[in-house]
Amino acid sequence: METQIRLLSTRKLLDHQKQLLLSADFSVDEADYIDVVSKSFHLQSINDYLIFTSQNAVESILQNEKATELKTKKCFCVGVKTKAMLETNGFEVIASADYASELASIICNQYDKSTFTFFCGNLRRDILPDALRLAGITFEEVEVYETRLTPHKAAGDLNGILFFSPSGVQSFLKENELQDEVCFCIGSTTAKALRGITNKVVTANQPTMESTIAKSVAFFNKI
Repeated sequence: METQIRLLSTRKLLDHQKQLLLSADFSVDEADYIDVVSKSFHLQSINDYLIFTSQNAVESILQNEKATELKTKKCFCVGVKTKAMLETNGFEVIASADYASELASIICNQYDKSTFTFFCGNLRRDILPDALRLAGITFEEVEVYETRLTPHKAAGDLNGILFFSPSGVQSFLKENELQDEVCFCIGSTTAKALRGITNKVVTANQPTMESTIAKSVAFFNKI
């Protein structure tokens, strides 16, 4: 009898996401290794364009008293789900990309004379703001949410682990050591967080949770 594949998701899955694994006859453990909390903030003024690099920032903005006013400004964003959330809530997205580096390239090459308001979290990466500064682009950073690490001790005998952010990797490693598990990462930035820790890293074809899950199913079905 074949041993059942056992995976850990470092973020609790939606029912349809978990079903993708259960349908492959995988066993699934899941826990939220990070907690995201929206922060209150005040805007004195708003620049030409808005930048969002996560759905968390969009969720925080929607709770703000100036949400209606902000919707008059066009947006740049990272991620297909961030784009969908913005558009569903009445924002116009004029450019999006899978990664912050790609979005920075678009802004620096085509919108370098414009000004931007970048809504971010406390653990935001340096790639985008560094690129804007280097290009001499005027922008304001507004911290609208906080990511807190919530480490858990994982069960043993895991075949694979699903990681969806660098902070999720950081949180996992506070209570656990990687052994022979295959680490499935939502994107290259998350994969970089595992550099020097393990060589067993597989990156999703697209930076979505569904693509990460599909990658794990395809990987173990080939074995």
